[in-house]
Amino acid sequence: MTSDRLSHAVEAGMTLPATGRILLLGAPGDLDLRDFPEDRCDVVQGFRPDHDAWAARGLPVSTEAGGDHGAAVVFLPRARDRAEARIAAACAAAPGGLIVVDGQKTDGVESMLRAVKARVPVAGHVSKAHGKCFWFTASDAFADWARGPACNAHGHWTAPGVFSADAPDPGSERLLAALPPKLGGTVADLGAGWGGLASGLLTRDGIRTLHLVEADHAALDCARRNVEDARAVFHWADATRWKPTSPIDTVVMNPPFHQGRRADPAIGQAFITAAAKALKPTGHLWLVANRHLPYESVLESRFRETAEVSGDARFKILHASRPAR
Repeated sequence: MTSDRLSHAVEAGMTLPATGRILLLGAPGDLDLRDFPEDRCDVVQGFRPDHDAWAARGLPVSTEAGGDHGAAVVFLPRARDRAEARIAAACAAAPGGLIVVDGQKTDGVESMLRAVKARVPVAGHVSKAHGKCFWFTASDAFADWARGPACNAHGHWTAPGVFSADAPDPGSERLLAALPPKLGGTVADLGAGWGGLASGLLTRDGIRTLHLVEADHAALDCARRNVEDARAVFHWADATRWKPTSPIDTVVMNPPFHQGRRADPAIGQAFITAAAKALKPTGHLWLVANRHLPYESVLESRFRETAEVSGDARFKILHASRPAR
């Protein structure tokens, strides 16, 4: 566990500064801070559930690094470009201070350790619980790792670590092609990402309001740039908990199914449950999923009518209507 590795690092000689603020970048909301001066910690967290968990614990939490800190702790995400951006942000926020990097082997912490060693001396490292924790002094040697939102080759704004950042997702493209001409006046895109699916939806007649619901703040910021349409309403929210102010006609979605590198179909199943709760009694759900994902049973339990309307060896397009109450 992360907290165990951090404790092990302290025992191995990693010393946190006695004064100054400590920045935690990407820290999970349930992190045990037993080895940290909690009253001096600031959190940067763009994933809404973890952001809310830190706020509930009473710690200062924001979506971007800033200020002057004596140390920074980077919690490695799965995406390498986002991990590099976090390390660059940590060095900028704690100039000359202690930088600690913690991560799982499955998230690339060993290759990251090698990459950091190639640029600066590493003061120490420990291994525990299928991961590593290492530390070094902040340096401007990582300035080229600083990355923010940028246009990809297709002209879409994306950001490091955002799903399908290089090009439109083929599953979403298949879903758009399978949708009927009319979707109703009020539509929601759960897990909207950088807005690729929403952009296609807004080319259709009859949509008066499109709700884009996304838990990743960086992705939603890109969606705001990509979807410049007065009918779009943006929600930084956990899609599995989001509730519209009034029931909606249609939900369209390409739900995530990974927790880190581990496939977790329960995430998509929770999206389906949330969609059923958000819809009108006559409402419709359209979704695309990888062929192997077990969504049919939860669809049948949440809706009176379900069907696979299109698909191939890789994807399936599922339609459900009349949510069961």
